[in-house]
Amino acid sequence: MASVLAGKMGLNSLLRKQSRNFNVRICTMESDMEFSCEVKWKGKDLFDLVCRTLGLRETWFFGLRYNIKDTVAWLKMDKKVLDQEVPKEEPITFNFLAKFYPENAEEELVQDITQHLFFLQVKKKILEEEVHCPPEASVLLASYAVHAKYGDYDSSVHKPGFLAQEELLPKRVINLYQMTAEMWEERITACYAEHRGRTRDEAEMEYLKIAQDLDMYGVNYFLIRNKKGTDLLLGVDALGLHIYEPDNRLTPKCSFPWNEIRNISYSDKEFTIKPLDKKTNVFKFNSSRLRVNKLILQLCIGNHDLFMRRRWVDSLEVQQMKAQAREERARKQVERQRLQREKQLREEAERARDELERRLIQLQDEAHMANEALLRSEQTADLLAEKAQIAEEEAKLLAQKAAEAETEMQRIKVTAIRSQEERRLMEQKMLEAEILALKMAEESERRAKEAEQLKQDLQEAKESERRAKNKLLEITSRTVHTSPRLPPDLSLSRENLSFDFKDTDMKRLSMEIEKEKVEYMEKSKHLQEQLNELKTEIESLKLKERETPLDIIHNQNTEQGTSKQSNFKKLTLQSTKSRVAFFEEL
Repeated sequence: MASVLAGKMGLNSLLRKQSRNFNVRICTMESDMEFSCEVKWKGKDLFDLVCRTLGLRETWFFGLRYNIKDTVAWLKMDKKVLDQEVPKEEPITFNFLAKFYPENAEEELVQDITQHLFFLQVKKKILEEEVHCPPEASVLLASYAVHAKYGDYDSSVHKPGFLAQEELLPKRVINLYQMTAEMWEERITACYAEHRGRTRDEAEMEYLKIAQDLDMYGVNYFLIRNKKGTDLLLGVDALGLHIYEPDNRLTPKCSFPWNEIRNISYSDKEFTIKPLDKKTNVFKFNSSRLRVNKLILQLCIGNHDLFMRRRWVDSLEVQQMKAQAREERARKQVERQRLQREKQLREEAERARDELERRLIQLQDEAHMANEALLRSEQTADLLAEKAQIAEEEAKLLAQKAAEAETEMQRIKVTAIRSQEERRLMEQKMLEAEILALKMAEESERRAKEAEQLKQDLQEAKESERRAKNKLLEITSRTVHTSPRLPPDLSLSRENLSFDFKDTDMKRLSMEIEKEKVEYMEKSKHLQEQLNELKTEIESLKLKERETPLDIIHNQNTEQGTSKQSNFKKLTLQSTKSRVAFFEEL
């Protein structure tokens, strides 16, 4: 049966080699690409094609990785693709990934595309917990990832719940605290709001600057055994080789920097590292599989080459890329300043427009109130006029009654002489009539005065109406003259939108770069303070029983003040001979 299968695989390989082309699928961190390749192509031909498609020039960090049985391998550049142990089915799948990591991302990563690919890969490793990240750093990293995706924070756009569908924190961190998704989002958003003014590239670089200080960043781990047969872990990264205990991938027991290694080789399952000091014993360990030894050798050689390359003068290609990157950053800086000026002018214009609109609304309210006052004045004047008319009619009626009473009195006087009794009665009636007449005269006089007063009130109401009309005309004229319009000095012309690169711009940019260097230490201190503040905020909600062994080790290192850099320096200060002896005794 095995021979039949081998025969079929050999036949498939033969048919593939006889055909002119074969298909491959390249999986990047953002999307997949498919290519048709020629049979004679070497690994470098395919790799160069992918790099050209991506517009990537810093190719030395990357490689094409594929799965083989229960491990992984990297495509060799100098061998034909089909002559390597690549998958047999088509399209052949490769993952385009960072194979080597920089020592300092900010200094070494020149192109934006290089930085972006590293950002995506590191973020994926942290979220999938391939790289251990403490909770407070996870929150800060998540805030930069959100800024890289959404830009500046805007409370009117980024409302509560906008991160509900985002994967931003490792599940380990979420399970470690008694916090809801809303509470995590609130803390991430609070940090996100502080990053205002940064571009996407700057946010991604800040993410990498924090991530590169994590203990497991950029380290490839392999299970090995020393001469005594003790199971250990070998860590390979940009700084050198590190030996770990199997249950502690954070703190190495000893380290060998690349500048102290003279030669690396393997024979079957035994791996040999020769120190630079020829008097020191070689450093040997065993690996379980030949493929793993090949992979370790590739990573060691590549990392060692890059380690030495960083300490040489940059090649012309790298110098050219850095010069172009500086020019591009200068252009972006000038463009950003121009956009900020435009934004500031636009905001000022919007504020002026809002102020004019507010003033217009205020004037409209005043006009409305004046109209209402005028209407009330007109109504009051009509009421007073009506009362004056009624008083005048009452006065006329009283005058008529007084005249009638006078007439009656004269008639009584004429008839009073008829008899004494009648005269007495008449005198009495006359007296009563006189009293009544006197009262009516007084009432008539009072009514006349009241009518006069009402006439004066009517005149005052008409005068108030006249003043109200004048005020309405004044407000109407002011409204016309203060109609909303942009002030002349806020209008934008095409000349204001244009810009040129001048020596003054470049000098100003250089001064800003120097200022950034001076402020680097203060930013690092601010970053540490920010992490400590986040840790303090959520510490009370931690569930101690859910801490993983790596969490416990990290907390111990933090309490002891041990960091990734300080531990590496401490270990490398030891002599190579003592480190080799220590490794063999583990």
